[in-house]
Amino acid sequence: MTAPASPLTITVEQPRLDAMAAAPFRATLDPLLVDQPDRILLDLTPVGFIDSTGLGVLVSMLKRMGPGGRVAVVGAAPGVRRLFELTRLDSLFRLCDSEDEARAILA
Repeated sequence: MTAPASPLTITVEQPRLDAMAAAPFRATLDPLLVDQPDRILLDLTPVGFIDSTGLGVLVSMLKRMGPGGRVAVVGAAPGVRRLFELTRLDSLFRLCDSEDEARAILA
């Protein structure tokens, strides 16, 4: 039996994931999602602000992964984490305190 492949790691490079950053970020995601990865480690460390448009891009990413897709989020700033919790998206995106924790969840 072979070990599962490592999860795809995606780092958001912008300090804001909002309406202005959504289209370029979606364009960055498109080629990464062609093969429908089943696990993504999403690093939001640089992101200090996210709005509903940014959340929409992330939900779209999860949908494109298919029915078994799982996403673990690391580096979410307190305000970003709070938005995931308020919108209950923390039930779809696992919020992790470290990359090691995220990798363990996705193993």
